[in-house]
Amino acid sequence: MRPLDETETSVVFEKLFKFVGNNLKNLVENPSHEGPDSNPGRYCFRLNKNKIYYCSESLVKRATNIARPNLVSLGTCIGKYTHGGNFHLTVQALNLLAANAKHKVWLKPQSEMSFLYGNHVLKSALGRITENIVSGDGVVVFSMSDVPLGFGVAAKSTQDCRKLDPNGIVVLHQGDIGEYLRIEDEL
Repeated sequence: MRPLDETETSVVFEKLFKFVGNNLKNLVENPSHEGPDSNPGRYCFRLNKNKIYYCSESLVKRATNIARPNLVSLGTCIGKYTHGGNFHLTVQALNLLAANAKHKVWLKPQSEMSFLYGNHVLKSALGRITENIVSGDGVVVFSMSDVPLGFGVAAKSTQDCRKLDPNGIVVLHQGDIGEYLRIEDEL
């Protein structure tokens, strides 16, 4: 487990910024009340093998007693690096993204299962959508009862969605909570 270097930090922050925008500051400066210290610490990002973890500094200090080969996980795994060097967010980052999301999409109840099976979001599935979404922005997908279901990338802007046919793709699927069942061995 080691801190991220400059290039890794910039890649992770660019990906998170795509979803949370200026709320990225909330993730970095979020005070941590874990551990025996009376002073609140901060949260940090750490790399273990090819996975990026979001955890409190006090937890990182306590984990130094564990040998690196024996350390399996620490904090919340928010993403991983592929063999090609690209960074991908994982579904475990959904709670962080949902709490700080800049752009949101709400699905109709009858369309939730389709998204949870890994399909893209169609215009006919939209219940609501936030304003000022541009094509390529990161979007967090919610149910109509504000339960975060997953995240993806906007295929169309908010204005384009209004004149789109019902079978047009609005959000390209990237991750959803159905992955816990579909690919549980990889998580």
